[in-house]
This record gives sequence, C-alpha cells and structure tokens, in this order.
Amino acid sequence: MKYFLNGYMGAGKSRIGKLLANNLNYDYVDLDEQIELIEQTDIQSIFQEKGELYFRKIEHTVLRDILEKEGDMVVSLGGGTPCYGDNLEWIKNVSDAKTIYLKATVGTLTERLFLEKVHRPVISHLQTKEELEEFLRKHLFERAYYYNQSDVIVNVDDKTPEEITAEVMSKLE
Repeated sequence: MKYFLNGYMGAGKSRIGKLLANNLNYDYVDLDEQIELIEQTDIQSIFQEKGELYFRKIEHTVLRDILEKEGDMVVSLGGGTPCYGDNLEWIKNVSDAKTIYLKATVGTLTERLFLEKVHRPVISHLQTKEELEEFLRKHLFERAYYYNQSDVIVNVDDKTPEEITAEVMSKLE
C-alpha cells in the first residue's frame, strides 16, 4: 500500500509522514527531499535559479518514479504536487494508493509559516502576517478542489503530531 500525504505547506506532511511510516513499518519518502537529492540543491535554490515551471516538471518526474516503485510506503507530497498537471490523476490511478489530506485552517498555517517563511520560496517575499494570511486564503481556495478529493481528510488544528497520526491510522482501518 502507498499512502500519499497532501495538504498545504506547514500542515505537517513531513512530520506526520515519518510518524505514520514508523507506526506502519513502511518506507518513508519525502518528495521534496528526493527532488533535492536528484538536483543536488535545495528547493528554494531550484525556484530561484530555474523557476517554478522547472521545479514542477522535476516534481512530476520524481512522483512518477515513486508511483512505479514496489513496496509499502508513506509519501509526503509537496503542497502543490496534487494541484499541477495530472499528478493527482496519476496517484488516484494507482490501485494500491490512498491519499490523505492534512487539513489546516488559514489561522494555523499563518502561525506556523510566518516564522519560517524565509525558507519557503513561495511565501518568502511576504512581509507581514496580514499579507501571509491573505496569500494563504487565496491559495487554499485554489487548491481546495484538489485536496478535498483525498480518500481521507484529517483536521490538524490544535492537535499534536501523535494525535494526528493516531487519527490517520484509525481512518485507514
């Protein structure tokens, strides 16, 4: 079985993905980390030096490679992965795959992302919490269509990573 965690940046996909994989005794794959290994640089540099379109093409290729791999795994997708090209369609066409949406409100995401925005190329230019919140509202509205097609949806607001992982596990049974 392959479980694909999606949701906006800051929702906890990497943290929950590692915990979930550990609990299930599955392999763990972080899509962004795989891209960084292949490109031998960080995501922020890829965005700055080669642009988002280049990044999305690489992301699609790496995702396809992961989909073709055998074995049980938990995969943390990038926040935009299911929203670009035919990525979501490819994931949903895999017979042994389920998608899990880690759903966070704009308020939760604003608080989580404001302090680390310098490391997030998509939001690094935003100066105030108000600008970030407005940006997140717009992006979440645009991406909700894709995220809400997930097989499992778990609200992550005001929950510990362990509580979120337990809730995900209960919905997979």
